Amino acid sequence: MEIGIDSFASAMYGSEELSSQVAMEQLLDRIVAADQAGLAIFGIGEHHKKEFLDSVPAVILAAAASRTRNIRLTSAVTVLSTSDPVRVFQSFATLDIISKGRTELVVGRGSAIESYPLFGFNLDDYDALFREKLELLLQIRGEEFVTWSGQFRPALQNQPIYPRPVQEKMPVWLGAGGTPQSFVRAGRLGLPLMVAVIGGQTERFRPLIDLYRKSGQEAGFAPEQLKVGLHSPGYVGEDDASAIADYYPGYAELWTKLGRERGWPPVTRRTFDALIEPKGVLVVGGPETVAQKLLRHSEALGGVDRFTFQMDNAGLTHPQLLRSIELIGTKVIPLLKPNTGN
Repeated sequence: MEIGIDSFASAMYGSEELSSQVAMEQLLDRIVAADQAGLAIFGIGEHHKKEFLDSVPAVILAAAASRTRNIRLTSAVTVLSTSDPVRVFQSFATLDIISKGRTELVVGRGSAIESYPLFGFNLDDYDALFREKLELLLQIRGEEFVTWSGQFRPALQNQPIYPRPVQEKMPVWLGAGGTPQSFVRAGRLGLPLMVAVIGGQTERFRPLIDLYRKSGQEAGFAPEQLKVGLHSPGYVGEDDASAIADYYPGYAELWTKLGRERGWPPVTRRTFDALIEPKGVLVVGGPETVAQKLLRHSEALGGVDRFTFQMDNAGLTHPQLLRSIELIGTKVIPLLKPNTGN
């Protein structure tokens, strides 16, 4: 199981607002720390809000590429529905050149929808936009000269797309939140699947992941081609008690605020405690607890190839985040290796 981190480039830690320059420098320091700690992947999301600095993830990742050596760098996710697939490919192909072949993409429709009015797209076209643009992105990945036509973008007639990435087939993962059609789509295309699990019990996704694997195998893809990743909120502390004490206040504040925007109930300590139980979504605790939970999630879902922590939006300080990255590298990953064959 590969272990990594996803970030939304938060410019706030709890109620403490940072300058954009300080927040960005600290984020880059954390990516360097993750590289040095032996983590496999670091992802940057895409939002268009005041509190986040990730509106152009490829630029942040390019800065990180110049300061790292081994860690793979990915979007998490690129909102492909409101982006031009040609420019997305060009940006990440350029990143692949800068990083010497360490680039990946996770693409999705976007659970945050602010990019739709910003770039002039209609939410009524939510799925049609993504379906068409994913088709074009994959064609560009496979063909240097592209002939294509669709509804939402001008046609291309034997048009060369440059630059080309270092990797012959730059990995493109499909991000999914819980819609069955997304799991079927990923399977039929043979794309690795990244599942965002942010609430409830992780094992509830087993039927959808089974649907993904079934769809992929029916489309002729081998089981080893159908990779599954999980993205969940989480944090590793020195032990369970200190991890919970560090994480809960900021988590409750953030998710209660999000709840007011999206119609969710406020976070209480009782609901939080349910989420940190063995089957709950929050991967919060000391190294042993976290490792056991990741292995349990993998078993419940029929095998997980990658897990990424989302942990910088819960009021945690930069030193706390750096220490958590260190613990993931020195404590959690070694506990996973004997059980995963890595």
